[in-house]
Amino acid sequence: MAPRANWKGFLKVAEVSCPVALYTAASTSDRIAFHTLNRATGHRVRRQFVDSETGKPVDRDEQVKGYEIASGEYIMLDPEEVSSAVPESDKTLSVSTFIGCSDIDDVYFDKPYYLAPSDKHAEEAYALIRDGMRARKVAALAQTVLFRRVRTVLIRAHGTGLIATTLNFDYEVRSARDAFDSVPDIKIKGEMLELAEHIIKTKSGKFNPRDFEDRYEAALAEVVRAKSEGRKIETRKEPRDEKVVDLMAALRESAGTAKKKASAKSKAATAKAKAAPARRKAS
Repeated sequence: MAPRANWKGFLKVAEVSCPVALYTAASTSDRIAFHTLNRATGHRVRRQFVDSETGKPVDRDEQVKGYEIASGEYIMLDPEEVSSAVPESDKTLSVSTFIGCSDIDDVYFDKPYYLAPSDKHAEEAYALIRDGMRARKVAALAQTVLFRRVRTVLIRAHGTGLIATTLNFDYEVRSARDAFDSVPDIKIKGEMLELAEHIIKTKSGKFNPRDFEDRYEAALAEVVRAKSEGRKIETRKEPRDEKVVDLMAALRESAGTAKKKASAKSKAATAKAKAAPARRKAS
């Protein structure tokens, strides 16, 4: 079944435009989801809004948005009044500028979407925009109304298609200074730095998402399976506090382990290479 588009409109670069559609690139819909139940009856529990003062339920028709201007004092806004703030949309993802692919701090990245042509007649214009950006090694910044807000989107070439990532607004990104102000500016030198560099070098590799398992999701699935089969569920013991270790000693031990693994891998590769000619002669 073809995926459902989250948004349809036009991608426009200067006078070149083509009809496109946005599709969700990352979703949590496949995660295990739980419902809240009444332990006594096993029935699902419904969420209900109640008045914080009277404790009485409030019907949906009587619920309105409110903005707190002082403690316990609100300005009420009807749905029509809230809707009046939603900007009008011309359904155009208009590119305003091109930037280097690495020119934007990824702390501003929000959600990724696949941006694909929505019409057979759009494929040539789509390919022109994609290949032009790839040749120049740039990404495009564009704006349009998405999900009731004017959103800035970063568009990048991705295989035969384009990835459109919505960006966080500047006011949504917290200052790194707040998190790092108390971090001392320690300069690491000499053997300690060399050992750290050696460990990093021996553990260098490439990112493969299949190598990383959602262990919590897998453990939840096993808990559900065990419960349905009437098996005993083992509860987890509290982890022990890690002892404070000497940093240099830990680095030396790690470097030694890394060297042993590298040596073992090298010997295995050599043995495999020597065995290959022998097998060919025997055949």
